[in-house]
Amino acid sequence: MRKIRTLALLLVLSAVLTLGGQGGTSTALAAGRHAGTLAAPAKKKGISAWDFNGVTKALADAKVGWYYTWASGKGGIRAPRGVEFVPMIHDAGSVTGAELDRARKQGRTLLGFNEPDRADQAHMTVRQALDLWPRLQSTGMRLGAPAVATGGDVAGGWLDRFMKGAAARHYRVDFIPLHWYGADFNAQRATAQLRTYLQAVHQRYRKPIWLTEYALTDFSAGTPRYPTKAQQAAFVKKSTAMLQRLPYVHRYAWFTLSTNRGDGTGLYHGAQANRVGAAYRAAG
Repeated sequence: MRKIRTLALLLVLSAVLTLGGQGGTSTALAAGRHAGTLAAPAKKKGISAWDFNGVTKALADAKVGWYYTWASGKGGIRAPRGVEFVPMIHDAGSVTGAELDRARKQGRTLLGFNEPDRADQAHMTVRQALDLWPRLQSTGMRLGAPAVATGGDVAGGWLDRFMKGAAARHYRVDFIPLHWYGADFNAQRATAQLRTYLQAVHQRYRKPIWLTEYALTDFSAGTPRYPTKAQQAAFVKKSTAMLQRLPYVHRYAWFTLSTNRGDGTGLYHGAQANRVGAAYRAAG
């Protein structure tokens, strides 16, 4: 009996250490709390998605380990078995008992507010986000900071002020979600620029990073400009190889799964991968 107990303990410790590489020990413990056992970590590679005809087949074909919908619920998506759903509390209006309860029931990790630094997204002051943060923290879920659109590495920027405020109030922030869109369509240069940004944010906060939106899109002229599919696919190949290697990047998600609402960066038309989708499918 003693040998059996010892073996069981060793297996649990091994699972915790394995999870630490993908999402940290606290992820393993959260999984154990919700499921009663230590669950296997999801792949680093994930995707943002809306519901569309063929979404289940596209999620399976893309070989992702997780997805999110910018909401606390799955939005009608029936994901393939083994693809984890990660809920989000999008903005101040989403901080309700019903939304928090839905998130808690459908996931183990919670993404914070979406682009609070943009007027067309969550549009929140730092103080407003901090005042609401205990509600998100009360779920007991692993918790990601608000995902700023830009400037995550800027001293005195929105995220910097939030993180300092959270520390002063002794709030919990387990990891940093980031968004990044590159205007340089050269795959090698763009990958280097992305890595520089990720490294700067990691050095500032010393927390794991989830890159929850990224692609090549030039917004400088007001109207978005996109690279060719060949350029985008080349960037996918180089950037995912880099992201897979970076130990402090625990997860990443391309924007976005469907061409229907992908604004020129979507991977699938229905259940059929385009050239960029095929490159993302091969990643990770």
